[in-house]
Amino acid sequence: MAEQTLPRRGTPLWLLALLTFSGTLAMHIFVPALPRAGGELGASPSTMQLTISLYILGLAFGQLFYGPLADRLGRRPVLMAGLVLYTLAGLGAALAPDAEALIAARLFQALGGCAGLVLGRAIVRDLSTGSDAARRMALMNLMVVIGPGVAPLVGGLLSEAVGWRAVLWSLCGLGLTNLVLSWRLLPEPPRAAAGDAAQVLRNYLGLLRSPAFLGYALGGACATTSMYAYVAAAPYIYVHELGRPDVEVGIYLALLIFGIWTGSILASFLATRIAPRRMLAYGNGLSLLAAVAALGMVLAGAVTVPALVGLMFCFTFGMGVASPAAMTQAVSVDPRAVASASGLYGFVQMAVGALCSALAGVGSSPVLAATIVLSVAGVVAQVSFRLAARAREG
Repeated sequence: MAEQTLPRRGTPLWLLALLTFSGTLAMHIFVPALPRAGGELGASPSTMQLTISLYILGLAFGQLFYGPLADRLGRRPVLMAGLVLYTLAGLGAALAPDAEALIAARLFQALGGCAGLVLGRAIVRDLSTGSDAARRMALMNLMVVIGPGVAPLVGGLLSEAVGWRAVLWSLCGLGLTNLVLSWRLLPEPPRAAAGDAAQVLRNYLGLLRSPAFLGYALGGACATTSMYAYVAAAPYIYVHELGRPDVEVGIYLALLIFGIWTGSILASFLATRIAPRRMLAYGNGLSLLAAVAALGMVLAGAVTVPALVGLMFCFTFGMGVASPAAMTQAVSVDPRAVASASGLYGFVQMAVGALCSALAGVGSSPVLAATIVLSVAGVVAQVSFRLAARAREG
């Protein structure tokens, strides 16, 4: 029997924001706890970094499936199923007896958390139109950005004051809270027209055959989610290599979000003044320069906390400038497949982020591995953007 549609009523924007950032929050909040968790579980840094890289991979694959499922079955039942998975996986992570169980639980937690990440924004588009939709989306994005900025601070404080498992228990509690709030406050939006599965597949295949889309998607991913290499390595860089306390890691990671935010503000100001091709080149160029400077500092044996934090701020500032242009160019390659392009772009972003965070665990020096990954990703992004522009002009 089809699910009974709830009476139409106003959907709290704060709830949609909470649902949206819960998925990425679970990634950022656990990062400062990695060294303590690894020490207690007897796991190496590279093994513990899999709790981040496989989490990102779960977010990547989820974006390919939740949209089509929600179009066919309805937003609310698919979202509720995802929240149940998020909560149960959070419980499994909190009780994990070893690193392998923790990694598996975190992967399922990501697959559940991706439901809110994908459907929160979809519900905003469903329930509002025109300028009201733009206003609500802008407000929600502002609230969502706060989450990853605050999460490392909260994770560091919880890990130091109560223990690393407290971070995972808090995520389990967040999932349960989201589940109850969604059940009580979230109506089923009007059902979107279900897309034909064969058409979705044709859209994906068409995009994968497009040099312009592939260039913008790969370049955008390398210019943005390559940052996860530094995020995953940060606890080991600052705690193990530079001798700083756990709680400071959260502060340094929060500054990354501020860099992205200020870069995004500049991008919105320049959007009507500079061509997207130049925006991509300038933004990613700044990130590449910062990454190469950081790598040079590491090779010279002159790494300091202020210098590394400053260079990573410059990296994320450039990322904030390039990110909107890369996304806009990618989804506009084929006007008939905007939704598919958005989902596939998100998948490529998270897949590259997962790869970069895993590579940051290779070798004995996390700071060397992370800066190499960021530098190589910056070069790949510049080349990809140039090839995409040529393909589109041709």
